[in-house]
Amino acid sequence: MKKSPLLLNTVCAAAVVLLTACASRPEPTIADAQLPAVPQSFSQAEGKWTETAPAASAQRGAWWEAFEDTDLNRLVETANRRNTEVAVSVARLDAARAVIQATDAQRSLQVGASASAGRGNAQATAPAATSLTAGLSWSYELDLSGRLSRSVDAAAFDTWAAEAALQSTRLGVQARVVQTYFALKALDEEAAIVAQTLNAYRDTLRLTERRHLAGDVASLDVARVRSEVASTEAESHALQRQRYQLQTALAVLVGETASKFGLVSSPWVSQLPLIPAGLPSEVLARRPDVSAAQQRLAAAQARAGVANRAWFPSVVLTGNGGYASSDLNNLFQWSARSWGIGMLLSTPLLDGGRREAERRVAAARFDESLAIYREQLLQAFKDVEDQLNALNLLREQARAQAEAVTSAEEATRLSTSRYNNGLVSHLELLDAQRSELRNRRQALQVRTATFTATVSLIRAIGGSWDGAPGTRVVVRDDPSGHAR
Repeated sequence: MKKSPLLLNTVCAAAVVLLTACASRPEPTIADAQLPAVPQSFSQAEGKWTETAPAASAQRGAWWEAFEDTDLNRLVETANRRNTEVAVSVARLDAARAVIQATDAQRSLQVGASASAGRGNAQATAPAATSLTAGLSWSYELDLSGRLSRSVDAAAFDTWAAEAALQSTRLGVQARVVQTYFALKALDEEAAIVAQTLNAYRDTLRLTERRHLAGDVASLDVARVRSEVASTEAESHALQRQRYQLQTALAVLVGETASKFGLVSSPWVSQLPLIPAGLPSEVLARRPDVSAAQQRLAAAQARAGVANRAWFPSVVLTGNGGYASSDLNNLFQWSARSWGIGMLLSTPLLDGGRREAERRVAAARFDESLAIYREQLLQAFKDVEDQLNALNLLREQARAQAEAVTSAEEATRLSTSRYNNGLVSHLELLDAQRSELRNRRQALQVRTATFTATVSLIRAIGGSWDGAPGTRVVVRDDPSGHAR
């Protein structure tokens, strides 16, 4: 027993020598990578968006409540609970948490119990003997190279990436629910406009038919008005078909059966908030998809470190204790006890290039993760710039379109009066009615696009914005001078 400390010291010294001799390649880092520089501000927000006093119309976190629509709030909250994509992400997060626990268990003391029974003889002429054993064994690997700790780090980064992916999935589902809801509301508004126009066409048809019977107009005029009525009725049916498809898509998003889900047509009462984009650096900190890409990059870096440490030897402390006897009655007697301790030092010498190949694979995956992270950064900046630009242009388009609608409505009113008095032909009236219908539908499309771009901007900045709850903005170049 006096030789055990000497043996232990010898083995430890040998392990240190081997660890020193096996120089590990450095882990890849992003320090030398050419990541896109974070701009000081968004170009489309320069001089146009600024924070003002808090308003109750926009709240941080539950961002959809900024639209002040109770039906919308109910749908999003249902999707948060029942959407299948979110459920899949939750399950993946649970699996990632279990993996980190399993990986960390490798650094713990491993204890096992064993029992065996056998009968045989060592030589052909020797009598048969019974062998019975029962005991415990344990082992503990010394993480001298840091291989196990880097494996745990990689699993931890994977878990954080899964958490960010869950937030990204949830944000994406919320945005799609809101945008689908607005598309439904827009179709309801458009259907109402088409219905009003259809009624006007039918009134024109009845008047034209009476004038035809009186001999004031030709049969061709009646046929033209009837054609306009029929084509408008076809458009009405097409809108109904589109609405049904959007309704079933919304049912899937909220986790309900399409045949049992319905959304009653009602006025579009949603309010349009204006969202501050914030600083680019803040956007990167808030966006869950950027965070997920960053964590995956860190996990790839840790796994590259694990692969680099494959050349280091492993040192495992082992021990066992129990009983051994040839008679079951004497198996657990004190005299039948046995024990042993030891240390296992092992290192591979020749592996046919397996470790080098695994190192190259880990390095390549790090490069892949780095490229994905860089692409995610560029995409984040692009998304915000695109939506800010869209909102700026849509604001100007809405002003021009509102003027066009006003003029078209006035033209229809004057043409109707002149046609009723027999001063103009039905062609002028139909042209005026078509122009009004076209401009009113275009105005609705601009409004829908504005709501959709606002939702896209909220998603692009990470689903929330910094500052006090209810932060709103004013547009400095608004000629009306009012906060918007």
